[in-house]
Amino acid sequence: MPDVRIFDRLAPFVREFVYEHDWESLRAIQVAAADAILNTDANVLLTSATASGKTEAAFFPILTQLWERPSPTVGCLYVGPLKALINDQFYRLMDLCEQGGVPVWHWHGDVSSSHKARLMKHPSGILQITPESLEALLLRRHAAIPSLFGDLRFVVIDEVHSLLRGDRGAQTLCLLERLSRLARVSPRRVGLSATIGDAEATARILGAGTGRPTVVPQVREAGQTWRLSMEHFYTSGPQAASQAPILREPAPPAPDVDGPPAPALADPGLAYVFEHTRGRKCLVFANSREECEAVTSTLRSYCEANGEPDRFLIHHGNLSSSLRQSAEELMRADDLSLTTCTTSTLELGIDIGRLERAFQMDAPFTVSAFLQRMGRTGRRGQPPEMWFVMREDQSEPRSLLPERLPWKLLQGIALVQLYLEERWVEPPRERRRFYSLLYHQTMATLAADGEQTPASLAARVLSLSPFAKVSLDDYRVLLRHLVSTDQIERTETGGLIVGLAGERVVNDFRFYGVFVESEEYAVRSESQELGTVVQPPPAGEKLALAGRVWIVEEVDHKKRLVYVTEVKGKVPAYFGECPGDIHTHVLERMREVLREPRDYAYLRDNARSRLGAARLEAREGGVAEHPLVNLGGDTWALFPWLGTYAFLALERLLKLRMPASLGIKGVDACRPYYLQFRMAAGKDELVGALQEVFSATIDPACLLFPGELPVFDKYDEHLPPKLVRKGFAEGVLDVNGARERVLGW
Repeated sequence: MPDVRIFDRLAPFVREFVYEHDWESLRAIQVAAADAILNTDANVLLTSATASGKTEAAFFPILTQLWERPSPTVGCLYVGPLKALINDQFYRLMDLCEQGGVPVWHWHGDVSSSHKARLMKHPSGILQITPESLEALLLRRHAAIPSLFGDLRFVVIDEVHSLLRGDRGAQTLCLLERLSRLARVSPRRVGLSATIGDAEATARILGAGTGRPTVVPQVREAGQTWRLSMEHFYTSGPQAASQAPILREPAPPAPDVDGPPAPALADPGLAYVFEHTRGRKCLVFANSREECEAVTSTLRSYCEANGEPDRFLIHHGNLSSSLRQSAEELMRADDLSLTTCTTSTLELGIDIGRLERAFQMDAPFTVSAFLQRMGRTGRRGQPPEMWFVMREDQSEPRSLLPERLPWKLLQGIALVQLYLEERWVEPPRERRRFYSLLYHQTMATLAADGEQTPASLAARVLSLSPFAKVSLDDYRVLLRHLVSTDQIERTETGGLIVGLAGERVVNDFRFYGVFVESEEYAVRSESQELGTVVQPPPAGEKLALAGRVWIVEEVDHKKRLVYVTEVKGKVPAYFGECPGDIHTHVLERMREVLREPRDYAYLRDNARSRLGAARLEAREGGVAEHPLVNLGGDTWALFPWLGTYAFLALERLLKLRMPASLGIKGVDACRPYYLQFRMAAGKDELVGALQEVFSATIDPACLLFPGELPVFDKYDEHLPPKLVRKGFAEGVLDVNGARERVLGW
């Protein structure tokens, strides 16, 4: 053992667990975590590569302390972002905890009432829960919280990066602070993640409201080998490598297992996936549920055309839990060589067996997602392996320069290079005001605690750390609006309680979550529930779900049910929009990809040739050298190389604040890559006008259109319009990022 002192401090049953699993030593992250948890009273943020043993790193010392001094209540709360992840961790921890006599409980919608009743009767050990179930616990079993958590010592937040982005992460922090106040405890927080961008900022968020410092153990990790490739395919016609000089051998990699190729007229990119998943256990990641459905149904149709058994599964958030669990169980079977097409639902650390290879359709939006997805492979001694498959339609003969650039290829290269060169990952966003969550926590506090005076309600809610930037004036505006809309009712004594309209919101089971849920219809085929869709097509039309095609027999709008029968064919799926959030640093690196002459070792022939052609076009058009490019006549393109929110601010300023003398018309955005428009003025006049506006103080509210109400978050519809507009203007639009770029031109 490299650090015998730390190992000897662990409980006997933990040391026995290490010996039984033939570990020669604790890993570096496990030694560092045990030192921080056992020898300090601080919060701890553990960041280390996927499959590096972070879960054990946290629980070895926590279990040791619970074994040494058993808690009369739940002693450790584990908060996970997914029910499937909780179920998986539940089984991983059971054997270890049984040896130490530490009970493990879990609590979410799929857990039996008898299991929950036993916990309520004998609170103890470790409780695993989702944020939504914790909200339900605080609301519906409010009086039991002190007896359940009166000696809570630790809160472990798994995949902390996924919870610290957006309202759901802020809700989690609110829940932990409310629980601590109610149970009168001050548990230490332990965050786990493989993809933390700014450890200092994340540590600050993790420890908010605890009064404790947060330590981030520094661990020198061994170098890791990646198996990485990136290939490009036009969806039809000749490929890029056949249109340019061959730089290397043109042959694509041979399939790993002999078998018939994809059908003759197959989509070239999907044929590549079809042939190189045969005989292996793989994941195919798509960036939307619609794309996931389309890829799965197409790959299954190739199996059928070849007379092969179906070897493709599907897993995403709109499928029924039974279909998702079935896919997970089949993937765990070591003797089955199956491939699952998925979205972010399998991005996190659910155990689905020994995965050999991951495919990524196009580029993900973030470095974090790339690392998480690649990290699903390469466990059990093998290096991680990811194959990017970039698909692009052939450009029309008359298409303009911006439309001819391979944006997804550039984005994929940028994501990889940022991590290889800088070890850079997206930092957490800290500028949002969380007005939608403010409504939610106000209603939750009134529903759980009962009548409050306006002053006491403000004191309870505004003291929650996510609302540090919310002023008392803003909160008065919110409360007055909620009273006027019957969300809140004023009592005869001047107190506030949940109103009639508010009761309908609070009593709906969907109130426990703060992520946006579209109005969904359950889809059934005979007695089997397949999943859900948004805006179902009328009877007689087709829809895609669970990787298959169905004809709609009946739509029951009252019960929100769709009855279907399976048919053959292909049809697009629709579940709602899937927007991407891309950081400015990624766009800046994309520009460098166009500028620099270097090769990247992981590019295959088509991708290398396509990049070479794009660099030539960009150089001839001046795309990477100047932000404003004339496309012919009065048509211009603006390439700001800004992330999503700064791009949006610049786009709105171009539409709303430019002088009429410039004659700007027809602004069309391809976010966050370029803006295309017509203009009577020249390059210098536009740049000068932009710099003049950005040199002065800009009120972000002036970048909203007259009468615009940008409702994005789940409870925005219940907010006063003033706060909706303010939340978007000050929390979404990155005016400072746009200003910095424009003043640098």
